[in-house]
Amino acid sequence: MKQIVYVDIDDTLADLQSALKKAKSINPAMPFPQAEYGFYANLTPIDGAIESVEWLLNSKVFTPYILTAPSTMNPMSYTEKRVWVEKHLGIEMVERLIISPNKSLLKGAYLVDDNIEGRGQEGFEGNVLQYGSAQFPNWRSVIQALEKGI
Repeated sequence: MKQIVYVDIDDTLADLQSALKKAKSINPAMPFPQAEYGFYANLTPIDGAIESVEWLLNSKVFTPYILTAPSTMNPMSYTEKRVWVEKHLGIEMVERLIISPNKSLLKGAYLVDDNIEGRGQEGFEGNVLQYGSAQFPNWRSVIQALEKGI
């Protein structure tokens, strides 16, 4: 049986922080640029993220899913995250898209996420690989850890 790997979108697959910084530099008076139409749908993929999900899709060991938390005060985030997934990863991954404000509700072997708490990550029963941390600074380090079975 393949091991389930959940992968977050914001600041794990897509560069949310750079987009926020850019939007705030253009319009400093806007407190929540992520509430603007098109914000999530137009995020730039993080270097190596798309190739890494493709590697997981082709793996004989892992079954990948996208597990992202919504911006609950921004209903467009639900739709735009789905649009982002199709745009960058294709319809196959749209069928594997899970949007939940509590990531501890899902069962799996791994969760790759830039945060380790706040959206249920701390209650996830599998291994949480903190993307962007000293241990997992990039996608290459994440894939190497998965190959080794951590």
